[in-house]
Amino acid sequence: MDNELLGLLGLCKKAGKLLLGEDEAANAALAHKARLILIAADTAGNTAAKARRAADEGNAPCFQVDLTKSQLGQAAGRAQCAVLAITDVGFAAAAMKKLSAADPQRYGEASERLEHKAAKTARRRREKQKRLKAAKAGKPWVAPPKEQQE
Repeated sequence: MDNELLGLLGLCKKAGKLLLGEDEAANAALAHKARLILIAADTAGNTAAKARRAADEGNAPCFQVDLTKSQLGQAAGRAQCAVLAITDVGFAAAAMKKLSAADPQRYGEASERLEHKAAKTARRRREKQKRLKAAKAGKPWVAPPKEQQE
């Protein structure tokens, strides 16, 4: 699980969807841009508390993971990283899925919520692409049929 999560964090970094450091993660959470905040296991108490407060105010899930600052930093291309924020809902859902595979009791509920958000976001992107394509072709846009909720 650790290698898969660290690899995913490296991919997030390359995609520009990973913010490193306590201040950047807190600012992203307060601006409602952070989709997931991860805290290293050996992070100082004040740093972890600040990240959790910012996550609560920004309504972003925040978890302390069983990885050290060195491991998180190495995945992100730094020497150390205590706190990081993932700003893409798809990457956040994938990270939570990997975490919940290792510990479903601890991460399962948040993983399900993020997967639901990711699916909703993907659906909205597809609808937007259809609208843009129809507008380009000169066709009027028609609202998609409403899906029945289960």
